[in-house]
Amino acid sequence: MRMKIRPARATDAARLTAIARAAKGHWGYPAEWLRLWEPELTVSADLIRSQQVFCAEDGEAVVGFYVVSCEAPAAELEHMWIEPSSIGRGIGSRLFAHALARAAAGGARHLRIASDPHAEGFYLQHGARRIGSVASTPEGRHLPLLEVTIDP
Repeated sequence: MRMKIRPARATDAARLTAIARAAKGHWGYPAEWLRLWEPELTVSADLIRSQQVFCAEDGEAVVGFYVVSCEAPAAELEHMWIEPSSIGRGIGSRLFAHALARAAAGGARHLRIASDPHAEGFYLQHGARRIGSVASTPEGRHLPLLEVTIDP
């Protein structure tokens, strides 16, 4: 694998949206829920221009991405998605380390993540701890709220 991480371009929006939707669908959620989540899984050119968005490329193919927002001393991982066929190849670990470094460079001392329940184990293995939960859709559903302390 010749993976590199690069800043996303506005022209990547459709590919990033496709990755987010495929990755969410990978967990076997009902089609009705996936339709409810379409707005949250859509990555626009405006989002790419206004936030820190980075892509993982394997060769010429974009196989994952993340979005991090930072308002020191806090940062939030808004998105992190891996193409389902690329899960388990270390891409998520490399993207997450990159996101932590970007958050630290922005002055953050901790990174918060409202995690999909299926991804919680990944984040816990990478130093996160559960600090609560946040409401989600459909009504009554909650996501684990995680936090990683960033060493200065």
